[in-house]
Order: sequence, then structure tokens, then C-alpha cells
Amino acid sequence: MSVRTFIDAAERSIDALHSLVFLRGGEVVAQGAWQPYALDRPHRLFSLSKSFTSTAAGFAIAEGLLDLDDPVAKHCDGRGDPRLRVRHLLTMTTGHVEDPSDAMTRSDDWLDAFLSVPIEREPGTHFLYNTAGTYTVGAIVQRLTGERLVDYLRPRLFDPLGFGPVTWEQCPHGRDVAGWGMSARTPEIARFGQLYLHDPDGILPAGWAQEATRKHVENDNGDGEPLPDWKQGYGFQFWRCRHNGFRGDGAFGQFCVVLPEQDAVLALTAGTHDLQAVLNLVWEHLLDDLAPTPDLALSLPTVQGGPSTVEGRFTVAEPRRLRPSDWRPSHEQAPTIRAVTLAPGRVVFEDATGVHEHPYSPDAWIPNGTTAATGAWDGDDFTLRVAYTDGPFVRTYRFHVDGDELLINPSDNVSFGPTGYPQVRAQRL
Repeated sequence: MSVRTFIDAAERSIDALHSLVFLRGGEVVAQGAWQPYALDRPHRLFSLSKSFTSTAAGFAIAEGLLDLDDPVAKHCDGRGDPRLRVRHLLTMTTGHVEDPSDAMTRSDDWLDAFLSVPIEREPGTHFLYNTAGTYTVGAIVQRLTGERLVDYLRPRLFDPLGFGPVTWEQCPHGRDVAGWGMSARTPEIARFGQLYLHDPDGILPAGWAQEATRKHVENDNGDGEPLPDWKQGYGFQFWRCRHNGFRGDGAFGQFCVVLPEQDAVLALTAGTHDLQAVLNLVWEHLLDDLAPTPDLALSLPTVQGGPSTVEGRFTVAEPRRLRPSDWRPSHEQAPTIRAVTLAPGRVVFEDATGVHEHPYSPDAWIPNGTTAATGAWDGDDFTLRVAYTDGPFVRTYRFHVDGDELLINPSDNVSFGPTGYPQVRAQRL
């Protein structure tokens, strides 16, 4: 087996991996990014952020600011169910029957919204994935320390591990959202995993790595879903997984997998709905000793076809809002496409926020700020693929020219909702 066999299998069956760093014995066995992504560019982590929030809680506990058995109400002005403890937030055993996260993010005050949701079961007895609980852990740590999570972790974690700039999205009240929203680089994710595997410099509080990553709760609720790596138990914002490993993970394939028996860490970013398929390939190909292949030259496929066959500016008869590929209330008022200009080697979209140009090529991904595009023509049909290189999202526009009418069919590779959109019609000026 080799890393190359893993990559070949992933390129055949996963759409698509974006980057990887594989460590064994603390050394790089393989690393690379599929163009247009890059190892030195931050990638959105989604729920992998939760493991960093857990780490912040560990520091706060070690500093005497917080205790796992503190009532949540103690740190929230007496609000919330008196049975709820900090450890219940960390283990996702709050007692809720339905995840309150959607209700929380529809409110202006996320913390108050979470604390107002009734708890139906005894806390500590029932696992339910609960991002709102993670947000509440972050809110408590931020209140106790007087700092944003990203600032609190800077001297304690990010600087010792050599992280560059780290961003974290904020809620309407200015708190880091904790359960998602962090962006970091893939080598940094790998170093984070290595810290939880071996911490010779004592960066983490003593015993925290073992306590946070062991199984605290069963999470197989008998739902029959064939997702074995999501049924191995849950720690403090870390999943247990097969082969005696543990991991942090995030939507669409953001992974930090730690395998103590193999002395290995795998950091992955991706844009896929099938997270279990990614882990299946890891178990199949990366558990054996592997020959080092430290620097990999990789690229996502480009759109194949011919040069431009149509030029002109087209206005949309009924401007239609394209639902964003995101999970943030601030994006509910996404702009509408008002006009499209087709020109050799570039497409320009006009909407309420301004003009957005996408240079493209059939031979390569053409970068343009935080996006990169590839495109090509096939007669009267044109395909443009735009990668938002700070995260997992790739939008594909399929155009068809019918005389003076331009038909646009947009779709996304991944989304928290539907990936397709209604057709957009535009007329040539």
C-alpha cells in the first residue's frame, strides 16, 4: 500500500478532497493540496472547530475558572435548566430530544435562545448532536476569560503550535460561534492532532488529551444508519472512531484523525457529502507502514472543451436570489443575479453587491482572490466551475445559448440544503 493508492482511490470515488497532511511518528509522510487549493491557505473547518472549543474549555478548567460539574446556570446569570452541567455540553448529552441549533441561530440572542429550550430527558443520559451546546461552552469560556476564543487560544495553543492568523466567525453578540466558523491551514490541523497524540512540551493541561478523547458516552442510538465511525462513542467534542482512534471532524469532509496505535495523524480538507466514504478509504489504505511521499502534485479536474463561441451581455428577466452554500443567518439576504457578461476567457456576474469577474480556462484553474475558475464551451453550451477556495464549496454554472436567450442552471457540489437551483433566464441586450 502507498499514499498514492489512497489518493487514486479518493480521486475515483470522492468528489472531492482538497488537501491532506499525513504524519507518522511526528514526521510528514505525505502532504499536498489539489489545485486550486493550497496548504498555506486557510480552509473553513465547520464542526472541526468544536475540538478547538473543547481545548479552550480544558485550559479554562486548568486555570481554575471552570469546572466540568459546574451548573451551566452558574455562568449564565441563573438562566437555564438547573440540572444541566458543563460536562453535558461537552459530551452532547444535554437532554434535548431535538437539536436546538436552528432555533438558536434564528434568534438575536443565541445564548438566551439555547437556555430557553426545554430539556426533555435527564442530562447525561442521552447523546444528541448539539452544536448549540458547543456554542454555550464557548460563550461561558469567553465570559470567564473576557476574551474571544481565538484570542484566548492564541498564546496557549496557536502560538506554541506555530499557527498563522486564525479567523472565527461571530454571533450577533460578538462571541466566536465555537461550534463552527473557524478557519485554519491543513498543516496546522495536523499539528493540532499531533499535540493530542504526543505533547512532550506540556502545552495542554496535564491529562486533558486523554480525558477529552476517551469515550464518555455511547452514541449509537439504534437508528440503523450505516455510519460505523459515528457510533464508536463520543468524548469532549471529539469522536471516537474505528481502529482505536479519535478525531475532530466537520461538515463536507474536514478531518483531524488521530491513530495512537499507528502513531499517525491525518489532516484532510474536502468538499464531499460522504464523510464515511473518506474514512473507509483511510482505513483501507493508510493503516500500514507507508513509504514517504512528502510532496504531492495534485489538481482537481478542469472543465474540458473549446474556446468561447458566444459573447455579449445578458440581463436577467426575473432576478433570482441564489441560495448561498452556507449556514449563517447573515446570508439569508443573498444577492440576485441581475446580468451576465460572456467574453473570451471570463464571465462577469452583476448583482446588488457589485460586479464579480471569473477568469477561466479549460486547461487550468485560474485564481482570482478567494475564488478560482475553470470553464469551456461545447457548441452553444458552456460550463463554468467556480471554487471558493477558503472552504468546501464549488458552484457549477451550466449555460445554454438559444438565440438571444441565455439559460443558466446553477448547482453546488455540497450544501446544508438542496444543491440545485431553479433555472435562470436572461436576454441579450
